[in-house]
Amino acid sequence: MNTQFRAPAVPLVTVDPYFNVWSMADQLNGDYTRHWTGAKNSMTGIILVDGNPFLFAGKLPPSAGQSEYPDCPPMKQTNLEIKPLSSIYTFSEGGIELTADFTTPLLMDNLDLLARPASYITFKAASADGKSHSLSIYFDITAEWCVNTTSQEVQTGSRSLGSDITCVSAGTTEQNILNRTGDDLRIDWGFVNLAARKAPGSVVRTGDSGLRKTFITTGSIAGEDLPHPSAPVREAWPVLASSTDFGTVTPEKPVSSYLVLAYEDIYSVEYFNQKLPGYWTRTFSSFDDMLRSSILEYCDVMEKCSHFNDTLKKDALAAGGERYYDLLSLAYRQAIAAHKLAADQEGNILFFSKENFSNGCMATVDVSYPSIPLFLLYNTELVKGMMRPIFQYTAAEAWPFDFAPHDAGCYPKANGQVYGMEDGKLLLKYQMPVEECGNMLIMSAAVSIQDGNADFASQNWALLSKWAEYLKENGLDPENQLCTDDFAGHLAHNANLSIKAIVAIAAFSKMSRMLGKIDLADEYLHLAKEMAAQWEQKSVEEDHYKLTFTAAGTWSMKYNMVWDELLGLNVFSKDIIEKEASYYKKQMNQYGLPLDSRNTYTKTDWMVWVATLCNSKELFEEIIHSIWCSLCETNSRVPFTDWYDTVTGRQIGFQNRSVLGGIFIKLLRDMTV
Repeated sequence: MNTQFRAPAVPLVTVDPYFNVWSMADQLNGDYTRHWTGAKNSMTGIILVDGNPFLFAGKLPPSAGQSEYPDCPPMKQTNLEIKPLSSIYTFSEGGIELTADFTTPLLMDNLDLLARPASYITFKAASADGKSHSLSIYFDITAEWCVNTTSQEVQTGSRSLGSDITCVSAGTTEQNILNRTGDDLRIDWGFVNLAARKAPGSVVRTGDSGLRKTFITTGSIAGEDLPHPSAPVREAWPVLASSTDFGTVTPEKPVSSYLVLAYEDIYSVEYFNQKLPGYWTRTFSSFDDMLRSSILEYCDVMEKCSHFNDTLKKDALAAGGERYYDLLSLAYRQAIAAHKLAADQEGNILFFSKENFSNGCMATVDVSYPSIPLFLLYNTELVKGMMRPIFQYTAAEAWPFDFAPHDAGCYPKANGQVYGMEDGKLLLKYQMPVEECGNMLIMSAAVSIQDGNADFASQNWALLSKWAEYLKENGLDPENQLCTDDFAGHLAHNANLSIKAIVAIAAFSKMSRMLGKIDLADEYLHLAKEMAAQWEQKSVEEDHYKLTFTAAGTWSMKYNMVWDELLGLNVFSKDIIEKEASYYKKQMNQYGLPLDSRNTYTKTDWMVWVATLCNSKELFEEIIHSIWCSLCETNSRVPFTDWYDTVTGRQIGFQNRSVLGGIFIKLLRDMTV
C-alpha cells in the first residue's frame, strides 16, 4: 500500500484549457510532458555538473537532422511535492541538489493576476556534498505547444522587453484565430513565449532540438538565432530555449534562476458571435506589458503563492487530514484552469468552463454546479461568471424551452447550446429540465448566501422565478429524462434528481426572503417541506432510499441533499442522512462508493459530497482514503479523473475537468456553516 501520494499526472503549466501541460509519469524525466489531452507538449531540462550532463525533465528524442545525443543519463528524482499552486521536484546527482518549481499564480482574490496567461518555472541548485561544483542548466519547450498537430507550420522569433528581459516565441504561420470548436484539440493560433531576465552567462534563443546536443557538448547555446523558414513542427522540431552558466556553486553559495512561460492567444473565446480577449487585457495595454510585469513582479507573486499554499494546507488538514489535503492540492489548479476568464462589453466577469474529455461543451450548467464549492470559498464573482452566459442566452429568447439550458456552446465559441442537437435543432429528449433548473437556482442561492445579499439573483429574478415554477410543477417525480450523470442514460422517477428540485425550491424561498418577498418565500418553503415529506414516503426502503421511486432493491448516492444543510434550508429529516450513511458503508468497494446500484463506477465529486453530507468522520475518512488510493494505484495516467471504476481504479472517462472543485465542499462547510 502506498504511504506517499503518487498523482497519476502532475500539473506543471496550468493557465486555461489550451495552455495546460502535465507530467504523466512518476518522474519528470520519465516521459515527454503532455497537454492534458495526452498530446505531447514537450519540455526538456538538462543540467551540467562539473561538465557531466544529466536529464531532469522530459525525454531526449533524436535531434533534428543530427546524430544521437551524447550520453545524458536521467538525474535521480528524490522528491515531488504537489501544493495547490505549485509542483516542486527535487533531484540529486553529482553532489548537487536541484529543485524545479512549477507555479501558476491562480489566486482567486486577485483576478487580474489569476487572468494573466503566464506561469513560472524556478530552478534552485545547491551543493549537497560540501564541495564546490561548476553548474549550468538548460531548459526548452517545443513548438508543439502552439499547434494542434505537428503537421502544422510554425515560425519563431525573438525580441527584447526593454533592456533587461529577453523573450522568444513560436506560432503557427497560418493564424486562424478561434477557427474550430471541439474537445480533443490544442490551440493553433497565437504565440507561445519563453522569457527571462538578462544576466551574465544567461542565453535565451530559438533553434531546433539540436541545441540540446550543443549544450551537452559545449555547456552553452550562445549564438545568433537562426532564421527558420516556415515548416511543419515535425520536420524542424523548433524549440524555445534558455541556458544559464552559474559558474562555481559552493556550499555557501546556492544559485537560482527563473523563467516565465506565457501564451498570447489574441482572442480567447467567442461570446454570442463577438470575439473576446482574455480578462488580463483590461489591466494591460499589450501582451508584452503583461509579460514584463509578470517577470518583474516574480518575487512578490511567489511570496503570495507561498502564503496561499500554506494557508490552504492548514485549512485542509483541519477539515480532513493529510490525504484530503493531497486531493485538494491536486484538484485546485485543474479546476480553475479548466476555465477561461473574460469580460463582457459592460465589464462583467465571464468564467467559461470547458467539458474536458466529456464533449467540449462550454459554460455547462451541470459542470458549474459540482465545481462551485471551490469558487464559493474564494471568490463568488467567478460563480456569477459561470452563470452569466446562461442568463444571457436564455434572456435573449434564443432558447426555445421553459426550463434552463445545458450549456452556452462548444469551446471556445459560446454562441448557444450544442448539447442534444440534431440537424440544427435542439431535441427535447436530450435535455435536462429538472437538472439545470435546479442547478441554476441552487447556485444563485449559494452566491446570495455567501455574499450576504441577493443582488445577483434580483438581476435575474424573472428567469429564476420561471425555473422555480417549472420545478413546482415537474420536480417532485421527474419524468424519464437525463440528469448530470447522463452517461448512465435516461431515468424516470429519479429520487436524487427529485431531491435537487426540492432543495432548489427551498433555495428559491431563501432568496425570496432575502429580497423581502415574504409571501413568496413562505409559499415556496411550505411547498418544499411538503415535497420533502412526500419524497421520503416514495423512496424509503427498509434501511436506505431507492434509486427511483418505482424500483425496489435499488440505491444511489443522494449527493444533492448536501445543499439542504449548506444553504440552511433544513427541509429534509436528519434521519434520512443517518440511514443513508449506514447503508453507504456497506456498499464501499476498494476504490470508493459506486454512484448507484446499476454499476461499479463512481463520480469523485459526488463521493466527497455524500461524505460531507453524512457527518460521519468514519465514512468521510474511508471515502477520502479510497479516492487517494485510486489515484496512487491506478494505471490510468491522466489528470485527475472524476469518473472511474471502484473495483479496478481505472478511469472510465473524463479528465482534467473543473468539477473537481466540488471536493472542496467539506472545507466550504467547515468554514461557512
